[in-house]
Amino acid sequence: MTGAPVALIGLGAMGFGMGESLLRAGLDVCGIDRDPDRMAAFAEKGGRIATDGAAIRAALSSASAAILVVVNAAQTEEVLFGPEGIAGQLPEGAVVVSCATFAPEHAIDFEARLAERGLLYLDAPISGGAAKAAAGRLSIMASGTADAFAAARPALDAMAETVFELGDRAGPGSAMKIVNQLLAGVHIAATAEALTFGVGQGIEVARMVDVISRCAGTSWMFENRGPFIAAGDYRPHSAVEIFVKDLGIVAEAAEKGVLSVPMAQAALARFNAARDAGLGREGDVAVAKIYAREGRLALPGVPENDEGSGG
Repeated sequence: MTGAPVALIGLGAMGFGMGESLLRAGLDVCGIDRDPDRMAAFAEKGGRIATDGAAIRAALSSASAAILVVVNAAQTEEVLFGPEGIAGQLPEGAVVVSCATFAPEHAIDFEARLAERGLLYLDAPISGGAAKAAAGRLSIMASGTADAFAAARPALDAMAETVFELGDRAGPGSAMKIVNQLLAGVHIAATAEALTFGVGQGIEVARMVDVISRCAGTSWMFENRGPFIAAGDYRPHSAVEIFVKDLGIVAEAAEKGVLSVPMAQAALARFNAARDAGLGREGDVAVAKIYAREGRLALPGVPENDEGSGG
């Protein structure tokens, strides 16, 4: 293994794959997660793990970078500045690479507070999904100081196919990510709507995915998520509740800017309906179940009379 140790905090679907890519690049990675099974699995891949407070403190005290793959701003705040916050444990000059999706003002705040402690911050939301995370082919929308980029470069090179350098301060990276999430959420909802509409017209889902993927109406999300609906696969590759959160951020930002985003609002309403139906922890394509229930239509893996509340 090469270079100073990297602490990877969060070994979920994205974080675990990112850890695999870091290990494959020869970096010394210590995985930290609340789920002991995830840490055990990471250890089987060759990563180091920290399973108690003393081990976590030891890992952080020598880390050149801490990569945070958590859900939102509240979790990032807790990890950085909570009672066991890493901001008080990292060595001076270390960089925090923050990958969660949240409003730009949080990134700006985190950067300023870490700078007061002699730490660097890279605003670095990610895109690409779990498969690309594991392949080291993520897109990273990053902004921060030149020193932050330099400190994070070995990890960025291991995890990403493309690193977009969007500015010399925190904020633009998070702003770009919520633009991406507006489009992603709208496209997933549109995919669900189109496929259930097509079922109502008597077309099989798999046939639609095959045809539309090669026509002008396609999108990356259609081609990525359509096969899940065709296979009746509602596992949480990316969960409904993620888009409840992310499109909520879009809506709040638009309201502050006095801008109308009706398409994003419509998609958010669909994801809210899925969450309220008990589907929040299913894959984001479970929004299709709402259309199917309303239209009394059967989708693969979802019978016409399905009135369940998730599962």
